Amino acid sequence: MERAVNHDAMSAVGYTTPWSAKAGQQVSLSLSCDRPIKSTRICQIDKPATEFLDWPIQAAGEPQHRLFDHGSFLRVPAGELAKVQSVHGIHFELFLTRNCGERTIVEAGILRLCVRDGVFVLKIADQISSTDEKVPSGVWLAVELDLRHERLCLCIRSLDLLAPYEIHERLGSPVRDLQGDGIYFGVCASRNEPTLNAKFAAIRLDTPQGTIAWNFPPLLSTEPMWSSGGTDPLVLDVINQPTFCMTSTRWDGSSFDPRLVPSHYDAIHCHDDDIGPLRWPVSHRVTVPDNARPGVYAFQIEWDGGFERVVFFVTSSRALARLLYLVPTATYLAYADEYLPTHLYPWKCDDRGHRFAIANNLKSLYDYHSDLSGVSICSYKKPKVTVRDDYNYPLCGCPHNLPVDLHFLRFCHEHGIAFDVVTDHDLHECGIDGLRGYQAVITGSHPEYMSVEMEQALRQFASEGGSIAYLGGNGFAGTVAFKDDLMELRRSPLEAGRTWDGPVAEQSLSITNEPGGYLRSRGRGEFSLIGGAISLMGFEGARPFTRTEESYEEECAWLFEGVENQTFGSEGIVLGAAAGYEVDATDPALGTSPDTVVVARATGFPDSFFQDPTRWYEGGDPERARRRCAEMTLRHLATGGLIFSASSVAWCGALPVAGAMNDVGTITLNLLNYLAAPHDKARTFASSKLRFAQ
Repeated sequence: MERAVNHDAMSAVGYTTPWSAKAGQQVSLSLSCDRPIKSTRICQIDKPATEFLDWPIQAAGEPQHRLFDHGSFLRVPAGELAKVQSVHGIHFELFLTRNCGERTIVEAGILRLCVRDGVFVLKIADQISSTDEKVPSGVWLAVELDLRHERLCLCIRSLDLLAPYEIHERLGSPVRDLQGDGIYFGVCASRNEPTLNAKFAAIRLDTPQGTIAWNFPPLLSTEPMWSSGGTDPLVLDVINQPTFCMTSTRWDGSSFDPRLVPSHYDAIHCHDDDIGPLRWPVSHRVTVPDNARPGVYAFQIEWDGGFERVVFFVTSSRALARLLYLVPTATYLAYADEYLPTHLYPWKCDDRGHRFAIANNLKSLYDYHSDLSGVSICSYKKPKVTVRDDYNYPLCGCPHNLPVDLHFLRFCHEHGIAFDVVTDHDLHECGIDGLRGYQAVITGSHPEYMSVEMEQALRQFASEGGSIAYLGGNGFAGTVAFKDDLMELRRSPLEAGRTWDGPVAEQSLSITNEPGGYLRSRGRGEFSLIGGAISLMGFEGARPFTRTEESYEEECAWLFEGVENQTFGSEGIVLGAAAGYEVDATDPALGTSPDTVVVARATGFPDSFFQDPTRWYEGGDPERARRRCAEMTLRHLATGGLIFSASSVAWCGALPVAGAMNDVGTITLNLLNYLAAPHDKARTFASSKLRFAQ
């Protein structure tokens, strides 16, 4: 169902294709606006002061007020149906979820089967018939429409033995052919009503040439689907990104792996608020100059009285610095356009991006569809209105994600720390080859989501002598998969209700069919890579860190040179201190290496901080109470590198503002200068430890 973009909260929104580019590549901007645009400029926003650049911008079209197309559905186009003499029967399996008002199940020519107020309604031209018995939801139904008799035969029966339901009626006037302008599943041909919330499976058409069938594959398809059977294959269009790899009536609980039982995962889930990759016309193009430095850039769209910025990233073509900054675009995309309904989440501040998302029914991967199933897949080809340099997160009333990472990058620029840039999407595609040539990889404040390929590249990098400086909290946790502009996230019930939970049976990713959920559930992830994982989460009262006795040992003391205070980090732009929002702690039972050293610890968190409920403590509640902490760690690797964990989303936000210095800044500079130094102190420490152990 198409609707004009609601610009009440933001006068201009857009997206770039691609989201990240290298020198010499072209970046296209697609824009929607509700007022005349005065000018468009390119700026670099990761410098201490925004720098406007004279990159030539090519106008590709007049910016206009665009449309959003909400709702996914299936369609056999009329042109395809012309390949068969006629259609005299439609069969499919249907699993209805939550629907309100009237929704179309299938429309073919003058025939339309709907669900309205809990009953089936059949419309043939101007004749309307309805069933008396209430339609069951959450039950697989077999639906058959048969035109081989004088009157259309409608048969619907439940495929669940414990939820019997069956209707078998001859309805309406004779209907000789169902072709019409195409056959639509889950939407009316006019597209003037919301689409159907439902799963579909096993679609069949009876024709004189034989039965034509479509079985949905468990792997995500972004192309039209060809039928089997009949003399000439027909195309089924899959519109607006429904969810693949859904259990059908064939799923019997014998396996949770669609790679082993693909026929159990041959359903597709359509939602009335699905939005696939947008195809707005390009309004502006720019070619990244050959001398452009890697960093965070934006199109600044200006009109009389205001402006908005559409962010994109320039990444490195080759290693020019010793340090490589890993932009957590997977996390940015997972949070982008978060709905945050105010009746569920009390807001501590306002933000126009969330207001825009609510007004336009946009959803993030933290949100759920209108039928309460989780939003699991999205594209970067959409406005990401909460990915802004002036963004404030309503749950904590302070910056989050991109603006916190910009705070760190501006600190680096101010203090002459040279770095190259790669996005995690780029890392997913290039693997370890994208890291070789660097001494250390630096993360942002919240690199929560990673593909297996990304995580493996980082492990291999460390095994080859590289270092990892993890400057965030709750990182390396959730599994995602990428395909072109798409990113997918399936949440597991093991994530214990932090957001929506998917059924265990539907945890596998449709892009790869590998398990979703936590990386740690697959023997990877936070504990074994960076030493700790999320221990606490809260939206107020961040805490400072205090050094441990171990931090004064020779192999760790260099990190604190120039820091006179044992307790540090009592200020910051994220909840007012260095340990806050989400913080990490070690756990040897879950994979923390024994050579991981806790160099600082934060305690005394308010009761509003809740602990990770997935952790089990041998000592019960007393031990759980003692473990209400954040633990900064350092690990020297035998390969010569090191792994540092700040253990807090708020760490980068505790860096000093321009022109000032504090202990968090001193520690961070010590770390970065150490990692960038041509001599490798970490290798010296690691080698001596290895010789001692031998």
